[in-house]
Amino acid sequence: MSSNSYDSGRLNLPFVGICTFGKYPYQPDWDAIDADVAILGAPFDCGTQWRAGTRFGPRAIREASTLFSFGHGGAYDHEDDVTYLPNGEVSIVDIGDADIVHTDTTKSHANIEFAVRKVLAAGALPVVLGGDHSVNIPCVNAFAEDCEKNGPIHIVQIDAHLDFVDERHGVRYGHGNPMRRAAEKSYVSGLSQFGIRNVSSTAREGYEDARRMGSDILSVRQIRALGTKAAAERVPAGARYYVTIDIDGFDPSIAPGTGTPSHGGFIYYEVLEILAALARRGTVVGVDLVEVAPDYDHSGSTSILAAQILMNFIGRVFHARKG
Repeated sequence: MSSNSYDSGRLNLPFVGICTFGKYPYQPDWDAIDADVAILGAPFDCGTQWRAGTRFGPRAIREASTLFSFGHGGAYDHEDDVTYLPNGEVSIVDIGDADIVHTDTTKSHANIEFAVRKVLAAGALPVVLGGDHSVNIPCVNAFAEDCEKNGPIHIVQIDAHLDFVDERHGVRYGHGNPMRRAAEKSYVSGLSQFGIRNVSSTAREGYEDARRMGSDILSVRQIRALGTKAAAERVPAGARYYVTIDIDGFDPSIAPGTGTPSHGGFIYYEVLEILAALARRGTVVGVDLVEVAPDYDHSGSTSILAAQILMNFIGRVFHARKG
């Protein structure tokens, strides 16, 4: 039987105390990270082309995540008959935010990259809360040395938009560029881009470039026709996966709090089933979740969705590692 923190005498309900992710311990010393998972905020939105506001995403996701911190000894899923994230088996810390310099993309990205490198050096799984999707660029940059030692990474993207723009008006590091920048890396073995649909930020030439550079692109309708199991099986088996989740990959009926909503998106279980399959199929070595802009959703449901999918994904990653 998993222990329950209620027994310690502190109730510590979700609306009480300080909002670290899931109310896990705060570790401000990045040279003393000793955990399986390190949560990092990247509150940067200067790469945004239209509606800004994702700089407030990490704070909103952390607050929403307290909903899942009731003190139970892990999270029991009766459908799987598994207790995920049991106490004492998976250690998680919140290391706060990378230092963002307003309007300075180069310095802000460098600070995000530095933080992710610290997490990797500590042997922890980096889980990054964005911020706009440009924060994926420094996250992937941070894997250069890790991949020299441990082999390449395969990018799995959940998103409405391809994000494969090379350059537009001189911009190469905005939130329309990250998958193009990732594909250029010698240590990125390929990309699986799931959920891409409708009018995109990338022109036809970008799609052609993406396929030429190793991308497998599937829309929501194509994945529904295949089924989530078959879609996940298109991702190379046994690889090291970096998973990037844009909240606009979900349908705006459940995730309105984002700058570029696109109708026709995923429902919750479709994404969870793909992520759960990935956790079993290979090794997840990095995660980011981006583009939560809480001011566009006064209900808070978008932030709750982000926190819930991350909690469930982390649980499944470490359950799969346990074997």
